[in-house]
Amino acid sequence: MEAIAKARYVRMSPRKMRQVVDLIRGKGVDDAINVLHFSGKRAATPVEKTLRSAVANAMSSEEHGKLDPHSLYIKEVRVDMGPSLKRFKAGAMGRPMRIRKPTCHLTLVVTDIN
Repeated sequence: MEAIAKARYVRMSPRKMRQVVDLIRGKGVDDAINVLHFSGKRAATPVEKTLRSAVANAMSSEEHGKLDPHSLYIKEVRVDMGPSLKRFKAGAMGRPMRIRKPTCHLTLVVTDIN
């Protein structure tokens, strides 16, 4: 049984988010939450929130009545590029310089061990 959670338009660079996601890929949910909770990276907060949402989605599924949350593990984690916010800042001699503020989309799939 699989459960999916998505976080879209997260105001963070996909490259920085992938550094955190690589730490939890393929682990059990309990281990992954511990790693994310005690990680010093700013990207750990939205990843942990999405992981908890995926676990809640798995628990509330009507197909499988009682499911043990300790038997879940992370099957797939994907970080994709989102649209960039384009802003301008004054550069040399007052000329406008473009600043790109990247966003990303996080997709997390958990499944039971069976």
